[in-house]
Amino acid sequence: MVQPLTLQQLRRYALARSLYAPTTLPRAIAKLGFVQADPIRAPARAQDLTLRHRVAGYKAGDLERRYRKLRVEEDFFVNYGFVTPAVHALMHPRNTRTQWTASQNQRAQAVLAFVQSRGVVHPRDVEAAFAHGRASNWFGGTSKVSTQLLDAMHYRGQLRVAGRDSGTRLYAVREAIPPTDDPMTAFNTLVNVVVAKYAPLPEASLGQLLSHLTRGGVPQWQSLRSTVLTQAKQRLASARVDGQTWYWPPMENPAASRWQRWGESEAAQGVRLLAPFDPVVWDRRRFELFWGWAYRFEAYTPPARRVRGYYALPLLWRDEVVGWGNLKVAEGRLQADLGYVSGKQPRGAEFKMALAGELDRVAVFLGLNK
Repeated sequence: MVQPLTLQQLRRYALARSLYAPTTLPRAIAKLGFVQADPIRAPARAQDLTLRHRVAGYKAGDLERRYRKLRVEEDFFVNYGFVTPAVHALMHPRNTRTQWTASQNQRAQAVLAFVQSRGVVHPRDVEAAFAHGRASNWFGGTSKVSTQLLDAMHYRGQLRVAGRDSGTRLYAVREAIPPTDDPMTAFNTLVNVVVAKYAPLPEASLGQLLSHLTRGGVPQWQSLRSTVLTQAKQRLASARVDGQTWYWPPMENPAASRWQRWGESEAAQGVRLLAPFDPVVWDRRRFELFWGWAYRFEAYTPPARRVRGYYALPLLWRDEVVGWGNLKVAEGRLQADLGYVSGKQPRGAEFKMALAGELDRVAVFLGLNK
């Protein structure tokens, strides 16, 4: 008789398939398919905090430094970040909900010709050449029209990010990709990338991720969302566990020993401070089901209303997220402000040693002198 899946088995499965043995940067990106980005450094950007657990010897900033030589593209997927060229190509040409006026299109064509003539441009080069001025932006302030235009051209697939200069995107003309003649297959392939990264997924989270995908990555296929979601639920493996329907790739068995042995591995005995957008903790619904408490990203929450801190990093100990940490660098040294769900640090020398080891790894990752 086949035993029903348990929530603990799903949790170990989620950890084992995401926190695999560290590999090379190209292989980690290919395996993830998508790495979510965020500009805040606390103490490093989210993409770096995510990759340090999955890339051997990774240092903060390696992705940006090596970007031009990697097979990777900056683009929207379910959120903004870094995708493989295969994922990038499936999402383009991207038709946006907002159509440009004739004058806006004329301005974009002039910028496109300018970028083509230069090869790679900094936004200040475009501003100097065209003096577009400033305009209101989506969050109520103002920004340079040239910057807004370059962002829009990048989103539409006219330009690609060729690299960065101190964090600022550098642009080049993107080679045109012909539209697919089979959008359903392309859309389903993208769903497979989503599921491969975030599985196992509660049913509501699967629907949420497809909504993110059609709002950001493939708005041109919004009308296909319902059909593709139905097909995904039929195609994926699933089970009912503790009142929730869960989905994962069809060729995987969460109860298999290859996943369940993770709890006995050396990697599982350590402490890990995870990025707010790490695939282990990204799905807040799943997080609460797995670990019994609500984690929220509070960087944009007014300070007086923050519960756990500006950029609290979930703290994983074995297969439990037992707390969180806010890290910063002061006078060249790493400082950690830690909190625990139970109100106190787990007892025993083993946890203390594991925590000290993790903080040492973070310091090395940041390039701090000890």
